[in-house]
Amino acid sequence: MVIIGNFKVSKGYETWKQAFLDNHEMREKHGIKVLAFGKNETDSDHVYTVIDVPSLEIMQNLMKEPEMIKLRENAGVIAETQEMVRINE
Repeated sequence: MVIIGNFKVSKGYETWKQAFLDNHEMREKHGIKVLAFGKNETDSDHVYTVIDVPSLEIMQNLMKEPEMIKLRENAGVIAETQEMVRINE
């Protein structure tokens, strides 16, 4: 299942990007593949991700894990701004 996500970050794109790249092992453990990610050209604190996840349940459970919550907080993700769209296949 492909999910497009977007959200704002408070610590800048580069801080978020480094944390995202460093999180490769956790994504791999849960079978999540990164298809693309980037920032809005006119608002660099607005980030987009495109990921392939085995199921919505896996993604929802991962987002509740304390390690993931802390990682996202440290990366500056503003949780209230997050939107996710599932792409029908």
